[in-house]
Amino acid sequence: MSQDITSDTLNQIMNAKKAGKSEVVVKKYSKLLLNILDIAKEHGYLDYSVEGRDLRIIIKDLNEIKSIKPRYTVPVKRINHYVRRFLPAKNFGFVVVSTNKGLLKHEEAEEQQLGGCLIAYMF
Repeated sequence: MSQDITSDTLNQIMNAKKAGKSEVVVKKYSKLLLNILDIAKEHGYLDYSVEGRDLRIIIKDLNEIKSIKPRYTVPVKRINHYVRRFLPAKNFGFVVVSTNKGLLKHEEAEEQQLGGCLIAYMF
């Protein structure tokens, strides 16, 4: 494991999905990871619960969830360039952007005219 908890956990989720598993248990987690999982949970991609020191993630209707490395810092005008790069089709999934207003989906960041760091994408 590396030092990037978010990237490691998203990779574990994708590996479990490819192996046909529907549940992942993670020992390390952070607030950033929980915020990303909240966004995925509100779209029905997965569900999660914190049980003691363990984070239990249940994979539901998820095609792909990956971390963006390196974490590009982009102005609001360039967000669409990266959306086209990472997402397979228009209006299919979203990119998670870390702004000074918190984590937002790329549509919300463009509406509020906020740039920031690209963290992950999911569809």
